[in-house]
Amino acid sequence: MDLGLKLIDALLYAIPAIITGLVAYYFFKEHTKNEDGRRRFLLNKDLQVNAMPLRLQAYERMVLFLERITPSKLIIRVKPTSSDKESYESLLIASIEQEFEHNLSQQIYISDDCWNIICAAKNATIQLIRKASLLEKTDTANKLREVVLTEMMEKRAPSDAALSYIKQEVSEMW
Repeated sequence: MDLGLKLIDALLYAIPAIITGLVAYYFFKEHTKNEDGRRRFLLNKDLQVNAMPLRLQAYERMVLFLERITPSKLIIRVKPTSSDKESYESLLIASIEQEFEHNLSQQIYISDDCWNIICAAKNATIQLIRKASLLEKTDTANKLREVVLTEMMEKRAPSDAALSYIKQEVSEMW
């Protein structure tokens, strides 16, 4: 019996210690989890502070790209070197592609949807120039310029939709 009483005594002393240990473990675990969350929050906050200017700069560069490939502005900026419409068409398309390649790295900082819309605007602008070049009335470089400018008076430039999307996406960042 003496052994049984000692065992019961030991158990009575051990139960509060076990309960205290479990409570301490639970609080320590919660504290660690909260500290992890706080550190992660502060890290994300710091990353956002550093990344925001880069993202805004990327959007600015893409706006500049879209403005530069707007057909009416592109045609005014890129003058034909000869009266050959094919060489002028190639020059316009090469200018668009060069602008695009110059800004290719900006896709890292903008959303996939926005990047796809920008690519679609670029491709639509190239298609517009190619279609204008295929028309029978287009026989010289100056006539190609005239046809493209007339087309732009009748409908919106492909880059306008992409510009609107960029403006909307940037406004959602605030």
